[in-house]
Amino acid sequence: MRRRIAAIVSLALLPPLVGVVGALKRQDSQAERYENERLAMVRQIEQYGVRDSATLAAMRSVPRHDFVPREQRRRAYGDHPLPIGYGQTISQPYIVAYMTEILEPEPAMKILEVGTGSGYQAAVLADIGCAVYTIEIFEALADSARLRLRRLGYDNVLVRHADGHYGWEEAAPFDAVIVTAAAGFIPPALVDQLKPGGRMVIPVGSVYGVQNLIFLEKDTSGDVRTRNLLPVRFVPMLKGLR
Repeated sequence: MRRRIAAIVSLALLPPLVGVVGALKRQDSQAERYENERLAMVRQIEQYGVRDSATLAAMRSVPRHDFVPREQRRRAYGDHPLPIGYGQTISQPYIVAYMTEILEPEPAMKILEVGTGSGYQAAVLADIGCAVYTIEIFEALADSARLRLRRLGYDNVLVRHADGHYGWEEAAPFDAVIVTAAAGFIPPALVDQLKPGGRMVIPVGSVYGVQNLIFLEKDTSGDVRTRNLLPVRFVPMLKGLR
């Protein structure tokens, strides 16, 4: 009788167990699909000319699907920007890789990012080993990016809700500055907060007109040189907080 009761109890527990196993298999299958899509994304980026090994390794590692809204995840690894709310976007993967490579990031570098968005660019730099200070003007995006980065283990990123035109003065100087929204001009504070020998990449231009990705380099004497890299399209860099 006891054996029969035990058998009945075991059978009663079987459906939930089968459900758990099925869910785990689906998760494994989904994780494998995302990984394959991510590897294909990086192969395409390499075909476009990105060669820096640290940049490519970070692009292979960072789970881009975790940085887009759930309804956009099936498109997460396509080479295009995606909406993340508040009129903002996560940048095209190639542009993320290209801008990262331009900075020549190395472990322990201190980098200022203006335009946190979902936190993806910051995660790529953090994966390389950089200390990232990132500024976002939309408080809701700053809060969600901070939680997301913490959940995914990117402890070398600090997020601030502020106007990026003014930089992060108390954390300066920075080895590099990356701006992921189009400014009407290169903000003087960002140049001032860049170390001698440092690099900056920033899109400049109107949201309604031509935007150019500008590379800025400050030499050891503090003199600045700029170079136009390529035409781009970014959301505007907004003002309003101090």
